[in-house]
Amino acid sequence: MRATIIHAPGDIRVEDVPAPGIVNPTDAIIRTAVTCVCGSDLWPYRGLEPVDEPHPMGHEYVGFVEEVGSEVTSVKPGQFVVGSFATSDNTCPNCQAGYQSNCARREFMSTCQAEYVRIPNAHGTLVATPDLPADEFVPSLLAVSDVMGTGWYAAVAAEVKPGSTAVVVGDGAVGLCGVIAARELGADRIIAMSRHEPRQKLALEFGATDIVTERGEEGIVRVKDLTGGLGADSVLECVGTPEAMQQALHSTRPGGNVGFVGVPHDVAIDGQELFFSHVGLRGGPAPVRAYLPDLIQRVLSGRINPGKVFDLTLPLEQVAEGYQAMDERRAIKTLLTP
Repeated sequence: MRATIIHAPGDIRVEDVPAPGIVNPTDAIIRTAVTCVCGSDLWPYRGLEPVDEPHPMGHEYVGFVEEVGSEVTSVKPGQFVVGSFATSDNTCPNCQAGYQSNCARREFMSTCQAEYVRIPNAHGTLVATPDLPADEFVPSLLAVSDVMGTGWYAAVAAEVKPGSTAVVVGDGAVGLCGVIAARELGADRIIAMSRHEPRQKLALEFGATDIVTERGEEGIVRVKDLTGGLGADSVLECVGTPEAMQQALHSTRPGGNVGFVGVPHDVAIDGQELFFSHVGLRGGPAPVRAYLPDLIQRVLSGRINPGKVFDLTLPLEQVAEGYQAMDERRAIKTLLTP
């Protein structure tokens, strides 16, 4: 089969590799319907994470079940399924507490920019759609497998509530999906921080009420100007840089909450500063599996359309261009068709 391999920073190739097979009785094999490039894939692409040897890429997927292991009874061959970037048995204490991305049997997916994918813990990870979805819903279902689920977790972790004010730091796909989540959870005011006009337009379409283009201290001042000098009830940090975290923490009112889902890179938090701020802080890999049934229903009912974050569609063979376009901010998110 054909699959994406990173050889070094900036060196993405599509190569022939062996097709996956069932390894454990809890595995499933899916034929990929669509996959994509994630903003977090750009960390190794940019050389900000080590690439010690060539390895596969990709952790977002939807597709058709081809084969299941002997212990998989939740899905069957022929069904269209949505999964998560973190697999889970959905039965361990962490899963039962709603943190499937910290399952005791967790495995992180890393081979999904390919024609076929082996899904470990398939019995607890995959959720089948009621019927074969119409083509128009497939991009949004793909978004649910990561960026929409991650944006949703950012809003939940930040405790967005009806009538509240939320700030979204980051205008990538996760941040834009965080705008959707804040709207769905009832925020009255949603302030999106973005300097890029196409992303600003999409944020407004998704439910943002205000756009802040400033950064650093100027951005913090602007947020406080919009919130009566206090800061926001909830802030969604969707980047993972020290600057974004400081922006988030200082844009939150005392007693407010930050949900951080950007994978941290060189982020350090001053404990004394956090102590005296009275700001709550929660984050981590999103427990996407916890939200899949609800988010799938919202997509199929037409209530949300996170698939609009895909503004570039390419065949898998052109995945290198997809990475480059996102790296150069010519695209928000690249959809790949095997």
